[in-house]
Amino acid sequence: MKKTASAPNVHAGKETRLAFSSDGCCLQGTLHLPNRLSPNLIVGSHGLYSSGNSPKQIELAHRCCQMGIAYFRFDHRGCGHSEGRFETVTTLPGRRNDLVNAVSFLRKTFRLGPQLGLFGSSLGGATCLAAAGVLKPSRLVTLAAPVDSCSILAAVEKDEAPVAPFFFKDVFQFDLRHELGALSDLLVIHGDKDEVIPSSHAEVIFKRARDPKKLLFIAGGDHRLSRRNHQQEFVSETLNWLKPLTNPLPNDRKIPC
Repeated sequence: MKKTASAPNVHAGKETRLAFSSDGCCLQGTLHLPNRLSPNLIVGSHGLYSSGNSPKQIELAHRCCQMGIAYFRFDHRGCGHSEGRFETVTTLPGRRNDLVNAVSFLRKTFRLGPQLGLFGSSLGGATCLAAAGVLKPSRLVTLAAPVDSCSILAAVEKDEAPVAPFFFKDVFQFDLRHELGALSDLLVIHGDKDEVIPSSHAEVIFKRARDPKKLLFIAGGDHRLSRRNHQQEFVSETLNWLKPLTNPLPNDRKIPC
């Protein structure tokens, strides 16, 4: 196992590459730190075949940092620059552990505010939902998140989604509906033309979660929100939902970049 790295020369306004351990895998990520003492933190979880370098997360990270919120985007095990063979290590429980371990590492390594935000896209949204009971985020945003694995398998059987055959394995089957009743402060975003995850999943997530919550269907939006205007709507709504995390502590003050 590779030795995990600490965070040398981390200062406000700098994007810093970090490494941490999750179930024996060395995972890589990037921390965006604003010029504020003890900023609140948002951690992102990417989709199935994506990485922490997805355009959505990069834009969110920069915009959140401008608002005074720290943002951490990382590569789940088997993805990007992180360790692990994708076909072997990719499971929802594994990704849930990655997210929990990322938050634990950051809180132990940096002086951060008490509030936590989570963002997850597609399978990353399911990952955030699965981890929310442990992490207890103050704000949570999901985009095109599946609530169970049935829709993924159905898409494979219809040749409508490029999902590898190993997702038919028992270890990958999941159903998060029974966990949603404990969630709140949740923004659920879904394109109403999503060709991979039916928009009905967003309705299930929204109906089972507690208030405060919000459901947003992006008219004409596909699974990736490939149109720029759809991406802009997603970013705007997400930043507005995360805005409470900008509230400073009573003795908070800015630090030089």
